[in-house]
Amino acid sequence: MIITQTPFRMSFFGGGTDFPGFYREHGGAVLSTTFDKYCYVNVRHLPRFFDYTTELSYAKTERVTDVESIEHPAIREAMKMLDMHEIRLTYEADLPARSGLGTSSSFAVGMLNAFYALKGKYADKRKLADDAIYLERVLCKESGGIQDQIAASFGGFNKISFNADGYTVSPVIISPERKLRLNDNLMLFFTGFSRFSSDIQVEAEKSLKSKEAQLLEMLQLVDEAEQVLTSKTDLTEFGKLLDYTWKLKRGITSKVSTDSIDAIYDKAIKAGATGGKLLGAGGGGFLLFYVETEKQKNVLEALNNLLYVPFEFETAGTQVIHYTPESYEPR
Repeated sequence: MIITQTPFRMSFFGGGTDFPGFYREHGGAVLSTTFDKYCYVNVRHLPRFFDYTTELSYAKTERVTDVESIEHPAIREAMKMLDMHEIRLTYEADLPARSGLGTSSSFAVGMLNAFYALKGKYADKRKLADDAIYLERVLCKESGGIQDQIAASFGGFNKISFNADGYTVSPVIISPERKLRLNDNLMLFFTGFSRFSSDIQVEAEKSLKSKEAQLLEMLQLVDEAEQVLTSKTDLTEFGKLLDYTWKLKRGITSKVSTDSIDAIYDKAIKAGATGGKLLGAGGGGFLLFYVETEKQKNVLEALNNLLYVPFEFETAGTQVIHYTPESYEPR
């Protein structure tokens, strides 16, 4: 039996510049971190007592005798890619899917990590990220960028840079005290709305050429935000940049925000938040705000109809947290 633990990510700056159609021409970068909310994938070989050969448990339960019959595209294509047979897979998570935290990519990374471990093979973080990108973007033909798979695999607070030759992951060098203060000044709220990010990503991908100026400015903000973090600049500037990048992102496609989300955002700003943004592709999910600690009570009261989710940054990325190898002979 194998159990993997894979973190979710929050992306601060540069979202959209991780689309191949953009970064292959202009380069791209994102500033993001993983945090202590996880998805767990449990995989083992299914005992041969049943009239089905594979059992999958996620939001629904599937029991099949043929891998091609699996409805979940990522599981089906991953099993075919790695030649997996006769398994029982269960998925559970600390936070809901379709909420802007890269949950589907975290699942893909964690599942691949578990599959390799079940086969007795070691896959390093780069291989897991690369395989998850290939799985989601090529085999499953899902629209979107490539930052989520990399963040979930590597973990930590990083600047991820993209170009025509690939990507590099560079940890943001920040003192523990300053990093803790940043963490303490960030507040995460669940809006209660959810959506399929791939639907919004399709629209965003279509806008790459027409919104090139906004994306180039969003790319520039990655370096500005990193400079704020790694210098002695007042951290409040990080919150102001969040507000600015959110306004830029809303101009990429009308599907990024909604009237309800705009109203929530305005309430938080009036209550004392310096800035914030909707995480992920947009349309719903989690709102992140930068709020000085002395103003957080006011923001909590203003958004008392939303679920507040305290969190801490994490650095480990995807991990195998239980490993009991199994001998397996194909039928």
